[in-house]
Amino acid sequence: MQVRLNERQQQVLWATVRHYIATAEPVGSKALAEEYNLKVSAATIRNIMGALEQGGLLYQPHTSAGRVPSDSGYRIYVDNLMTPANDLSRRVEQLLSDRINPTSISLEAVLRGAAQILATLSGYITLITLPQTLTATIRWLQLVRVETSRVMLIVVTDNYETRSALMELGDTADTEESRIERELEVLTNFLNHQLRGRSLTELANLDWQQLDREFQRHGDTLRTLLQDLLQRSQPVGSNQILISGLSEVLQQPEFSQLQQVQTILHLLEDEQDQLWPLICEWSVTTDAAPITLPSQQRVRILIGSENPLEPMRMCTLVSSTYQRGSVPIGSVGVLGPTRMPYEKVIPLVEATADYLSDALGQPA
Repeated sequence: MQVRLNERQQQVLWATVRHYIATAEPVGSKALAEEYNLKVSAATIRNIMGALEQGGLLYQPHTSAGRVPSDSGYRIYVDNLMTPANDLSRRVEQLLSDRINPTSISLEAVLRGAAQILATLSGYITLITLPQTLTATIRWLQLVRVETSRVMLIVVTDNYETRSALMELGDTADTEESRIERELEVLTNFLNHQLRGRSLTELANLDWQQLDREFQRHGDTLRTLLQDLLQRSQPVGSNQILISGLSEVLQQPEFSQLQQVQTILHLLEDEQDQLWPLICEWSVTTDAAPITLPSQQRVRILIGSENPLEPMRMCTLVSSTYQRGSVPIGSVGVLGPTRMPYEKVIPLVEATADYLSDALGQPA
């Protein structure tokens, strides 16, 4: 449900969120009148806060207490009211560059170092995924006939890994051997022309109209074959998430209860397979669609109840991707309470992702 606020309501919501983030205490109208230049009386602020509560943007944790932003209130604040502290981006990237030398240590060490620095700066849990090897580029492909009606597709990547998959040619009893071999040679040339130098994630993104009419009958079979190869190329254990900052987040009042901490720890340690799709929304799906990341999704923010996992309903996840060239290969995320300084955390995550993208682009 879209909520429309007038300028004064926006100012009061902005001030309420800022005050609650800073204090972790329910906010009253008197505090806002004294600490923010809202140019209205405490009584007027109280009425506005009441209207915001009716709109579902604030709530009272206790009858006699002040008000606290709801998930919907945070969402409007993040989308429309806050101003990111973009000056942090340059400072963070400089700090990462000063402390980490990607050319002298392993990639995993670079990622762990970045995770530790981001956790320290944000004060929350940092999640960085290991790069996905499906971004390896294709060096060479060939279709090889292994049986009368079966053909193997062999793919060699730029790091000299080999992948293969089998396809059925169908009924070839009435087809000359020389014609079959010629067709396989033409199809091999077509695949190499289309896919050489491209990532494995683009296997199924071919312009099949470029095939000559006589070879179109192989199009659907090849499409299925390439998608099957792509799905089976996902390496076991690649969905690993590097985690840092558990000690930092335990200092937050939202995690003062042991049960809350245990729930989060269980998710991070034992259920990463559930967490993975949230932080890596861009990752390859079974239809092998090409990866795109619209600019407005440069940083993705899931607030409270927007998180599909129950243990995260009291948290916000801020994430962005790091890339090799133009292809996303991993994600950087910060997980903390919904009461986080979004102006600070968002540029921290974005700057860390940019740094890792630049580091991966440097020659070894």
